[in-house]
Amino acid sequence: MKRKIRWALTAVLAGSLALAGCGGGDKPAGGNAEPKTGGTLNISLDADPPKLDPAFSTALVDRMVFQSIFDKLVDLDANGKIVPMLAEKWEVSDDQKTYTFKLRQGVKFHDGTDFNAEAVKFNFERNMDKASTRRNELKEVDKVTVVDPYTVKVQLKQPFAPFLSVLTDRAGMMVSPEAVKKYGDDFANHPVGTGPFIYKERVKGSTITLEKNPNYWQKGLPKLDKVVYKVMTDSNVALTNLKSGQVDITNRFPFKEIDSYKNDPKIMVVNQADQGYQGMHLNTKKPPFDKKELRQAVDLLIDRDAIVKVVLNGAGTPGHSPFAPSHFAYGDSDKYEKPNLEKAKELLKQAGKPDGFTFTLKIGTTPQNQQLGQMIQNMLKPAGINVNLEKVEFGTLLDQAKKGNFEAVQLGWSGRPDPDQNIFDFVVTGGSNNYSQYSNPEVDKLLNAARVEGDEAKRKALYDQAMKILNDDAEYIYFYHSNTVFGVSKAVKGFTYIPDGMIRTANLSLSK
Repeated sequence: MKRKIRWALTAVLAGSLALAGCGGGDKPAGGNAEPKTGGTLNISLDADPPKLDPAFSTALVDRMVFQSIFDKLVDLDANGKIVPMLAEKWEVSDDQKTYTFKLRQGVKFHDGTDFNAEAVKFNFERNMDKASTRRNELKEVDKVTVVDPYTVKVQLKQPFAPFLSVLTDRAGMMVSPEAVKKYGDDFANHPVGTGPFIYKERVKGSTITLEKNPNYWQKGLPKLDKVVYKVMTDSNVALTNLKSGQVDITNRFPFKEIDSYKNDPKIMVVNQADQGYQGMHLNTKKPPFDKKELRQAVDLLIDRDAIVKVVLNGAGTPGHSPFAPSHFAYGDSDKYEKPNLEKAKELLKQAGKPDGFTFTLKIGTTPQNQQLGQMIQNMLKPAGINVNLEKVEFGTLLDQAKKGNFEAVQLGWSGRPDPDQNIFDFVVTGGSNNYSQYSNPEVDKLLNAARVEGDEAKRKALYDQAMKILNDDAEYIYFYHSNTVFGVSKAVKGFTYIPDGMIRTANLSLSK
């Protein structure tokens, strides 16, 4: 068969975005003053980034800083489409197993070394190493070949539909090979990329300071002289600093304050649907949730509309699947029943627990975690289900979840652009995030088939079939799809919301 080759400048990743709330979108922050060149932009972060190395990062907050330091092979635009970045274009073989990337020329890392095909090969191999936390994302990569100084070929073991999507995040970020060789395990304290800003210094638990990259490959960018990330774990403290001008953007905005700032002359609230979800894992290997009927009863008693209204002040969408409204797999599988006490009681009888039962739900330590836990307690109580809440520090909570040390644990997912990245590792047998220890051969078969299927409509049909089984098995109780809520000073110009919820700084400027 004659081989066809197509070059892709962009690849449509997601359908139209369902945008909720006020402000945001691709509109610049308000105000009529003209943007200026130079100045320092201060961004508050709700946690101290643990590891500034894309190969070993596991925290959402790391990714926020990475956007300024590291460019990727491909990126997302405001509509959720995959667009060129350090890869100017790419071709995909007919069998969907070979991707050939043409790289942008003339790009330098911050240490003055060249970005080229050898650097791309180095980064792939570093991220595929068994020590890297990216290895699972790239496990379908078989071989990376340098074709010429600015062309690199990536061969996959089998077709892998989410491959380009994976490269829009940490697995596609390019770090300087020379800096890795120079700093070794200490690279995270000396991060070097090709991004718009250069790492300058860090005060642990307080600030991360970046300075302008004067040789950035995007003409006229960046516009700012400096970006400073300030750690402020309390969103109300961050808001106070936003009001006083000590910070210009907050990455977390208190939900209760959203309505108060709808018409504020100085602050814009960016309140947009992201790609994640929240809910709770039920341990299918331990009583009481080794009984499917008890998991189903809990699922039936959750009032998702009330959670979004009370806990999020409306900044989210009630849901029943891992697929956010922006995913092509979103649809009927996300529909949920209203709370049904009588039906839940019938399920308790079938499971031999007509009078109810007791379980412990592990939650994080934030006020929001506690409020959510208390609502769940109240929702399950009418059926005789008593919930003991156990507050656990987030890192420990993750560790206990991975070890299966729980009956129920409230954990969500920040979301990724491709549906596969929101479901596969969470439910397939032995998946890296399958905390519920769920196993169903039919679900495994359907999700593996969706990975290698190139046709979007056929992939959605496979996800629909898998979700029909998963919604019945109820190993994870979906609550809602979250919104990203930023606070942005109207002195900030050029702000664009990207559906991965990360703040891009290259185009930002200040009018003050």
